[in-house]
Amino acid sequence: MSPEGEGNWAVRTLRNGQKIETSLGKMEAYRPSERFDQALVAAQAFAFGDNLPQTCSEEPQKSSSFTVWDACIAYIHRARDIRGDSAANDLAERYQRWIDGNPIQQLPLADLKPDHLRDFRRQLAATPAKANYSGGTRARAKSTVNRDLAALRAALNYAHTEGKIGSDSAWKVALKAIANATQRRRLYLEMDQRRALADAAQEDIRLFIRGMALLPLRPGALAALDVRDYDPRLPALLIGKDKGGHDRTILLPTAAVPILQTTSRDKSEQAPLFSRADGARWTKDSWNGPIKTAARKAGLPANTTAYTIRHSVITDLVHGGLDLLTVAQISGTSVAMIEKHYGHLRGDVAAGALARLVL
Repeated sequence: MSPEGEGNWAVRTLRNGQKIETSLGKMEAYRPSERFDQALVAAQAFAFGDNLPQTCSEEPQKSSSFTVWDACIAYIHRARDIRGDSAANDLAERYQRWIDGNPIQQLPLADLKPDHLRDFRRQLAATPAKANYSGGTRARAKSTVNRDLAALRAALNYAHTEGKIGSDSAWKVALKAIANATQRRRLYLEMDQRRALADAAQEDIRLFIRGMALLPLRPGALAALDVRDYDPRLPALLIGKDKGGHDRTILLPTAAVPILQTTSRDKSEQAPLFSRADGARWTKDSWNGPIKTAARKAGLPANTTAYTIRHSVITDLVHGGLDLLTVAQISGTSVAMIEKHYGHLRGDVAAGALARLVL
C-alpha cells in the first residue's frame, strides 16, 4: 500500500495469481494522523474480501457530517469572541447573502470538492452589485468578490484547523483571492469640500460626517462607538474591536471635543455615540443615502462615500509627514496597507528630508 499523490492511497495485491492495483481514493475525511490506519483497514478489506481476519474487521470511521454552513456558524462565533460584534455581524450578513440557499450550504466538508467551490465562485462573480438606491446595478468589483471569498475561505480554514476536515485542497486554489484587485482610492476631498459636505447634510448625518472628518476611523468603527467609549476628562476615545481585531485608545484633538459633547449629551452610557435622529445606530445602509444626497447638494462628485472622507483624512496625515506607524495605529489598519495605498505620498516628505542633509 502506498500514497499516490497528496492523500490518495493505492493498494496492490494478488488475486488468482494476478497482480491487482486499485485506488482507495483520498482520505480527506480523516485527519492526517489517522489516514494511514484508515487506509490500512480499507486495504485489508480489499485484499481479503469476505475472509477478512477478525482483528481487521473494524469499519473505517464514517466521514463527518459537519457542513459548510456549520463551518460558517462556527467561524461567526469565533469572530465574535476574537474581533467583536461588528466583525461577526458582517460575516453573518455575507454568509446569509451568499451561502444560505446555495447548493454548498448543507454539503458535508468531507464531500466538498474544488468543482463545488469553482461553481460558487463563478456565481458570486456573476451576480451584479447595486450601483445606487434607485435600483441600478453594475458588474461586481474584483475587490468585492475577494472580500466575499475571504469570508468563506476563513470559515473553511478555521474548520480545517479544528480538525473538521483533513485537507484544505478543496478550496486552496478554488477560493484563492484575485491578485491586484484592490486599487488605490482616487477620489480625494479637500478640506473645504469636506466642510461643504457636512454643511449640506441633514443634522444627524452632519455630526457623523464631522466625526469622520476629524478621525481616520472606518465608518463602521465610528458608528459602533457607545457614549461610554468617550472619556471627556482626557479627552479620548476607546475604539473597540475593529476590523484589526484589537482595542485601541485615541487621544482627541481639541476640535473634536465640541462634536462629542453634542453627540453624547443626555444619552445613557450604552447609547450610540453617533446616532440617527430616531436614536438608532448608523449602519452602511442608513448612511449611504444621506451622504450621497449631501454630496449632490454640495456639488461634489457622485461617487463620494463615507470611505472617501476616511481616505481624505489619511491622505492629509501621511502627506503632512506623520509617520506611517502612527497613521496605521490611529486608523486601525496595518503599516503594510498604509504603505501600499499611501506610501507614494511620502515622496515629497522624503525629498525635503534629503534636502536638509546638505553639508
